Amino acid sequence: CSEMFVAGDVDEKGKELLQATYDCWVKAMEFVKPGRDYKDIGEIIEDHVTEKGFTSVRNFCGHGIGSVFHTNPNIYHYRNNEPNGQMAPGHTFTIEPMICEGTAKCLNWPDKWTATTTDGKRTAQFEHTLLITKDGVEALTGKIETSPIQFWERESEVYKGLWLGTTPEARKRSAEISARDDE
Repeated sequence: CSEMFVAGDVDEKGKELLQATYDCWVKAMEFVKPGRDYKDIGEIIEDHVTEKGFTSVRNFCGHGIGSVFHTNPNIYHYRNNEPNGQMAPGHTFTIEPMICEGTAKCLNWPDKWTATTTDGKRTAQFEHTLLITKDGVEALTGKIETSPIQFWERESEVYKGLWLGTTPEARKRSAEISARDDE
């Protein structure tokens, strides 16, 4: 899964893009629990970023993970009415919104891997592979004790510190790792 890093000094608009991307991602992950519809994740993300003046890429999506790496359900990062089913314990999938300063229209490079926006403006993305449990959700990818805590984690309006899930065990691990930032 992906992690965002800042290279050099970032201006205020860049910080706003990073914070909006991180916060919409965490809002979406906080929503995850058994019985909820996958399609509702996109609404949470799109509503958050459009309010901040950003757009969400529609060309790529999160996905289920099973015996095939990219499988159903598709996790759209924008409002949609796709009947992608309901969340249940044992489901494993990704949420990985790509949020843009300008247009969300993509241009794919000849290497068939790299993508940019057609206006060349900045984008940001975060991603976790998630496992739904009876108690909520846990990140199967995540930070470790030595991971740096970034400004978007410290300044989040949604969840302060490292986000590792919503289960009691994940909240405890998150609090333990995040506490070292206060030292």
